[in-house]
Amino acid sequence: MSAAQDMEACRAAIRTGSLSFHAASKLLPARVRDPALVLYAFCRLADDAVDEGRDPVAAVLHLQDRLDRVYAGRPRAAPVDRAFARLIEDHALPRALPDALLEGLAWDAEGRRFATLSGVRAYSARVAAVVGVMMCVLMGVRDRDRLARACDLGLAMQLTNIARDVGEDARRGRIYLPLDWFSEAGIDPQAFTRAPRPLPEVRAMTARLLHEADRLYLRAEPGIATLPPDCRPGIYAARHIYAGIGGVIRAQGCDSIRGRAATGRRRKLGWLALAALKAGTSLIVPRMPTLHARPCPETAFLIDAAAVDAPHAPRSEALIGVLARLRAADLHRRNALSGLDRRSA
Repeated sequence: MSAAQDMEACRAAIRTGSLSFHAASKLLPARVRDPALVLYAFCRLADDAVDEGRDPVAAVLHLQDRLDRVYAGRPRAAPVDRAFARLIEDHALPRALPDALLEGLAWDAEGRRFATLSGVRAYSARVAAVVGVMMCVLMGVRDRDRLARACDLGLAMQLTNIARDVGEDARRGRIYLPLDWFSEAGIDPQAFTRAPRPLPEVRAMTARLLHEADRLYLRAEPGIATLPPDCRPGIYAARHIYAGIGGVIRAQGCDSIRGRAATGRRRKLGWLALAALKAGTSLIVPRMPTLHARPCPETAFLIDAAAVDAPHAPRSEALIGVLARLRAADLHRRNALSGLDRRSA
């Protein structure tokens, strides 16, 4: 297949898999939009394989193999992988960034839960803030201040996703809200996953998470305002579309159990118009001092990986450890299945 056909396959994956990003991407310049669609297609398909596949452990190990192959210049014969290999070559994307995503998906495969909000931010750094950092690389933005603000935006968007999916995740046996919040509310997390209900305490937790997301959206604003001018409308659009999802959740009384917040076409068009307006006014607004605020500690490793002055770092010991555990679990499962087959023969 040609590069153009591979690119069309990535566009199709985003049209069906990420409506919010697909809408926001329309405002990005072509030089960034196509690589961004490739990036999101690769991340989306990897996330879906872990979230929705029958064997999340095998999906993570398969993703590791895919990353090894694309960074070796030998992608597997699939449109998204070939396009992602070209992106890596064209933009010198540091391996530590997709490795961070791999680690976050490995945490999902392990069924990891998080004791505190800091743990939730650490997870969100790996599955979402890293995408913001990779977007910066595609835009040619690699200074530490703007990378930190991109991380803030990624964290905010992921916290919004978690707030929207409280009920859906619980029905899958998953909890991404901090466990200490459940303890404070006197709710047993296991009992909640067995029978998710929109209790006032759970709705209060959802509101609390959205409040943290709002704080991070505001911290991200000065970073967006100093992006290359032709990139600002698309990133403002993503910011307002996701923050708008939070508004819908609030309008539902922060009840994400009985229904998942949805935003219609009319709302999205309104947020796209707001994004274009803000992108224009940011050309004349003075720089905000919060542009230089310290990064969230949970995202500092991403900035260290992507910054223009970043030293070459060895592969994360934490990532190596979690992949070793998953390989051991996968081998144990295969051996057990092999034993069953022999006994039944």
